[in-house]
Amino acid sequence: MGEMTVIHRDGDAFAVLVRDHVLHVDQPYRAGGMDVGPTPVELFVGSLAACAAYYARRYLKLHGLPADGLEVSADYALSAGTPARVTRVGLRLRPPIRLDAQTEEGLRAAVSACTVHNSIIDPPRVGVDVEAAVQAA
Repeated sequence: MGEMTVIHRDGDAFAVLVRDHVLHVDQPYRAGGMDVGPTPVELFVGSLAACAAYYARRYLKLHGLPADGLEVSADYALSAGTPARVTRVGLRLRPPIRLDAQTEEGLRAAVSACTVHNSIIDPPRVGVDVEAAVQAA
């Protein structure tokens, strides 16, 4: 289906090639990186927040409600031990207007149906293959 490529740039920095887009990831200065982009973990949490925002906007528009100015914030916690992992993500939705309780519940349900959220709840199988390096002629 979808495919992307990650290319080493310098130190801990990588370029993530997605279709015609380039995303840069790195580690912060305090972790030895040059901080030229978010960390992969930040990108992971950001993808969940972005997916939630997309589903929230679609819900608002579907119900004839304004969506311009919608914001989603995310905070997260990491495990203290091994394996390293994100242990908690909190999403805060800020629609541009006040919602009644029923619409708020519908918005929450719509956001909970986002593809990234579903992929965390029922995780994909991840395979890792190591390919031989191509020798220069």
